[in-house]
Amino acid sequence: MLNTLINDVLPYVLCGIPIFLTGVGLPVPEEVLVIGAGIASRNGVLEPIAALITCIASAMLGDCFMYGIGYHFGHGLLRDRRWFARLLNARNERKMEHRIRDHGLKVLFVTRFLVGVRTPVYVAAGILRIPFRQFIFCDLISASVVVSLFFGLSYRFAEHFTNLWEKIKRAEMALTVTIVSAIAGVAIYFYLRHRRRVDRIRLRRLRRSQRPKKEEPSSAEAA
Repeated sequence: MLNTLINDVLPYVLCGIPIFLTGVGLPVPEEVLVIGAGIASRNGVLEPIAALITCIASAMLGDCFMYGIGYHFGHGLLRDRRWFARLLNARNERKMEHRIRDHGLKVLFVTRFLVGVRTPVYVAAGILRIPFRQFIFCDLISASVVVSLFFGLSYRFAEHFTNLWEKIKRAEMALTVTIVSAIAGVAIYFYLRHRRRVDRIRLRRLRRSQRPKKEEPSSAEAA
């Protein structure tokens, strides 16, 4: 029974963890993973409703994690933890603070559609100590809309994605064969060129060695 439970839950864990990691700085667009989950659901690998809920929950968990970091550590995290400053640019974070002050929670909704700016926005929301209820409510709406949109489209057009993927794989295979053939052809050309050069050098040396040596004049003739 335990093995059955693990087999049932594990695919969703493997689906959710990468989506969570995109929310905490993994440089991979969240939408790519959601699209993959939608295609997997259409192909019967995942149950659609459970997969959609997993995607939304994982995305929100990553957002809440970054909000919590900003809330509890504030600007000191960027100042005192250089390893975190590499992940999050301080200038971008401050820029997002100003946008949140100027436009309020609308920024949280809009940035869900923008790749690469979510992390500083959620950290900035925590630093500004926006009430968590407001944050989670806005994040729930935005995550549900965006994730459901990409999941639904990929589920609906999974066949097209699959056919496109097959075409890409075939194109990659053809390109790989072409490149390998070209490299092999160039290598053979330079090898044969080198062999011909070596043979010419050997032939010249052989001819020189076979030439009759000129007789040196005797001492009497020289006198």
